Amino acid sequence: MCGIVGYLGGRVAQDVLVNGLKRLEYRGYDSAGIATLDDDGKAGLTRAVGKIIALEQKLQSAQQDGHLGIGHTRWATHGGVTERNAHPHHVGNIYLVHNGIIENYRELKAELSKQYKFKSDTDSEVLAALIDSYYNNDRSLKDAVAQALKRVRGTYGIVVFSPLAPKELIVARLGSPLIIGVGKDETMVASDASALLGYTEKAIYLNDGELARCTPQSVDLFNLNLQQLNPQVETIEGDVAEIQKGGYDHFLLKEIMEQATTLRNALSGRIDAKEGSMRLGGLNLSPDELRSLEHLVIVGCGTAYYAGLLASYYLEQLVPDLTIEVVIASEYRYRSFHLPKHSVAVVISQSGETADTLACLREIKKHGVKTLGIVNAVGSTIAREVDGGSYIYAGPEISVASTKAFTAQVATLVIFGGMLAEAHGANKALIAEFAEELDALPAQIDQTLQKHQKDIKKLAEKYAQYQHAMYLGRDTAYPISLEGALKLKEVSYLHAEAYPAGELKHGPIALIDDRFFEVFNLLDNRLFEKSLGALHELRARGGKVIVLTNSQKEVDADDVVRIETPLRHLAPLLLNVLQQLFAYYVAVAKGNDVDQPRNLAKSVTVE
Repeated sequence: MCGIVGYLGGRVAQDVLVNGLKRLEYRGYDSAGIATLDDDGKAGLTRAVGKIIALEQKLQSAQQDGHLGIGHTRWATHGGVTERNAHPHHVGNIYLVHNGIIENYRELKAELSKQYKFKSDTDSEVLAALIDSYYNNDRSLKDAVAQALKRVRGTYGIVVFSPLAPKELIVARLGSPLIIGVGKDETMVASDASALLGYTEKAIYLNDGELARCTPQSVDLFNLNLQQLNPQVETIEGDVAEIQKGGYDHFLLKEIMEQATTLRNALSGRIDAKEGSMRLGGLNLSPDELRSLEHLVIVGCGTAYYAGLLASYYLEQLVPDLTIEVVIASEYRYRSFHLPKHSVAVVISQSGETADTLACLREIKKHGVKTLGIVNAVGSTIAREVDGGSYIYAGPEISVASTKAFTAQVATLVIFGGMLAEAHGANKALIAEFAEELDALPAQIDQTLQKHQKDIKKLAEKYAQYQHAMYLGRDTAYPISLEGALKLKEVSYLHAEAYPAGELKHGPIALIDDRFFEVFNLLDNRLFEKSLGALHELRARGGKVIVLTNSQKEVDADDVVRIETPLRHLAPLLLNVLQQLFAYYVAVAKGNDVDQPRNLAKSVTVE
């Protein structure tokens, strides 16, 4: 959730650190700080509550010219949002930044209180003190960090420096991502590859239980027993242009509007509309394993869960003899679940670092079940720990609220469904229909956004003053109603709920009053007339209804947005991009921080 940057080399560390932290702002944070070491061995520490601009203002009167340093954006867990709780932490000869949670920090703090006077309420300061307690003339900084980490329970991604070891950074991870960028006579560390773009194209992705000693010229990799390991240097995907706004007011609007382009990337080489076929590479499942698959469990959190839920409707159509279960990772990981023979788990995560999803993946693997990843972030932990899988190639998603990843996740899962259907000998004509619709989808998304952007903006301004919203839909319109309500909650802070339209009369209809408006996703399909029944129930009770539909039939509502599309199966994805625009413009109308909504973080790396 928090952001980490570290640097040592020939550049002014302060500039590199602040620039890197700005690139990590999307992760969510409430304070920021940097610590640097100058060439005379003097350390400087500057921290500030609020946005990075507050830190920059403080740095104007505390310029730090050293060539080694660490930086951090904090999202409060232990202790409130105060400067003393901000990172980096300084204890004795140790400067430390830390992502994660030290579960046994209370007992360690009680032990260390005899030696140290703690200034913050954080578990991270306790870890800094623990490292310092092991650091003396007989032990290197690397040794001290390793010994300390053997005593902690919990998760961590840390970067440490000391004035007593002025030419090295010590880096370690367990459950919280860290990447080491390898440049010419310089080394960087970051919790996300976006902070490294433009500095180096080469990186070492740290695995759990690994520790690295970094100098400007080298990276030595160890386990916690200090047995040396061979680091694997990989190429960083992406470029600086992808993490810039490109003329848009917000990253969220940019990412909504670029979905046609990113979806084409996700589909490239995977769809043959003429042949009516679909293919994913990297699954590591043999044709026999695909044919014998009987049970599929789809795992995700938040938007990824809703993507899996929508895709499950399509997979049920494509592979009728397949049992599909869609589960929330944060719950499933603690259940006494049973996975029968011939099962496969599909794990969905934009960041590839989602803590609950990663823990659920590991629990499933204990059952001996094969796992596949549907992931956006190349080189992420989930991508490395699954048995196979595919990237969605949506590019960096900077805004906290996920948009383009949802569309690409659904599309990638549908391609997987097409492969399964073909292996199971299912309806070839239906497979071809989905292949054709996927091929047409990017252009349809672009057309929908361009045609209706102004209409949606006017609607958002009209309804922004309401306090509550209810999203409704049936069949494949239900999962996108869930996703639409989530988007509105995330960025506008309006209370929003979503229900299957058939459930309206089983309780939710009691909520309808003049503080509510309703968004009804109305699909022109076999349930159209039944959906109209629910719509009439709303109208009879004074409901203020926005209908999003692909039907040209008459509809009774306050506002109707009609899309014209030949898509039959995938039309819900077009309605969903309208929902994304609606949430965005409501947030803008309310004056909210659209890309960094309060209390949220992009990559949820703690439970």
